[in-house]
Amino acid sequence: MELIYEKSVAGRTGVRIPISDVPKAAPLPEALCRGAAPAFPEVSELDLVRHYTNLSRRNFSVDTNFYPLGSCTMKYNAKVMENAGALFADCHPVLALLPGGEKLVQGPLSLIHGLEQQLAEITGMDEVTTQPLAGAHGEMTGIMTIAAYHKARGEARKYVIVPDSSHGTNPASAAMAGYEIITIPTAPYGDMDLDAYRAAMNGEVAAVMMTCPNTLGIFNPHIGEICEIAHQAGALTYYDGANLNAIMGKVRPGDVGFDVVHVNLHKTFGTPHGGGGPGSGPVGVKKGLIPFLPTPRVVKTADGSFSVVAQTGGIGRVSDSFGNFGIMARAFAYITLLGGEGLIEVSEQAVLNANYMMARLKGEYELPFDVTCMHECVFSASRQLKDGVHAIDIAKYLIDRGFHPPTVYFPLNVKEAIMIEPTETESKQTMDAFIEVMLEAARVARSNPAALHEAPVTTPVGRLDETRAARAQQVCCE
Repeated sequence: MELIYEKSVAGRTGVRIPISDVPKAAPLPEALCRGAAPAFPEVSELDLVRHYTNLSRRNFSVDTNFYPLGSCTMKYNAKVMENAGALFADCHPVLALLPGGEKLVQGPLSLIHGLEQQLAEITGMDEVTTQPLAGAHGEMTGIMTIAAYHKARGEARKYVIVPDSSHGTNPASAAMAGYEIITIPTAPYGDMDLDAYRAAMNGEVAAVMMTCPNTLGIFNPHIGEICEIAHQAGALTYYDGANLNAIMGKVRPGDVGFDVVHVNLHKTFGTPHGGGGPGSGPVGVKKGLIPFLPTPRVVKTADGSFSVVAQTGGIGRVSDSFGNFGIMARAFAYITLLGGEGLIEVSEQAVLNANYMMARLKGEYELPFDVTCMHECVFSASRQLKDGVHAIDIAKYLIDRGFHPPTVYFPLNVKEAIMIEPTETESKQTMDAFIEVMLEAARVARSNPAALHEAPVTTPVGRLDETRAARAQQVCCE
């Protein structure tokens, strides 16, 4: 792919810049002036359009190919959700923070309030804030809310319990909030070791952070008992909503004992995430934690209108307004269009697809925990490792065959992990095509492992030294 500078031809132009009509002010200091005009490329409009269009065709997205990225729910979302977001392009709820602004944005405020009620119903929480801007931001907001709760009670608790199969942001968020981490290992059956958990629980534990189903795709059958043990010790329970796509309409975290939950709108309810954002991580809490939520809050007044109120005594503001409103609009449309029965169907289809994938592939790939999975299944490339083929080699091979690789080397407690999440939006035909390539990769691993070491060979850039790229970064500036 040529760089745009390489397409430059002297004298060629694609735009005629009008003469400035701004009156000349005092001359700039000489030290701030350029010695020569900037070396912009000289190209026509057609050159420019073709250049960036061809670059965009090299992008990988859910709109172009299957994206089985485990633990991330990269599912296709209908374009009607994009239309919903566009409806509010000129009417942002941040106007409500200005004097008299509430009257101008009753629609957006109504949507925020309605979405909070929808999410509270889905998760079994009593109140929700939409302020957090991403899942990890939601985690941080949730653990800060928990810390504020304990502080208000005069309790100096110092630990947070986290399973070793958790997302890395769980212990990171807890540590940033000032807590020490107690890590609980995974038992042979794929769940958090219940005996180790009981032994670790004490009066200094502030919270237990869990994902259920966990990152192995397994729903913990002891989750009610786990929450009860925490509550008996005065600890709170936190639900990481990254895997909520597996249980929507089937299980509400609040009903099994969780006190705080964050939800990934950009994974589960509206728009596939990627490219750095935007995300949205609303946090829901049970009644006793409502006073510690971020401020401000959107409330419905007696006359049916919506108002913004400040809340004192909580953790303060965690974003500049009410969160990423465009993502909220998409999520509100998604939930409203599907309704309760539709959300249940989403979960059922996601679980069915993952179990189909697991059943078709476990003959060739090691399955560390051979039990019914939920929304994702985790394999190991340990069989292929005997021929010198790693999980990363299989991932690179998939790129050559037109598929985005699944998550590899996570969770960390599975050697050579390959985590696959097909989501509910993929058809059997698409999954069958992916399965055939995975089976093909296993055959190539036995017959010609060197071919997998060289992949990808069809991309503009071949196999990179990823370790060196991470440790020896170079910044190039014109």
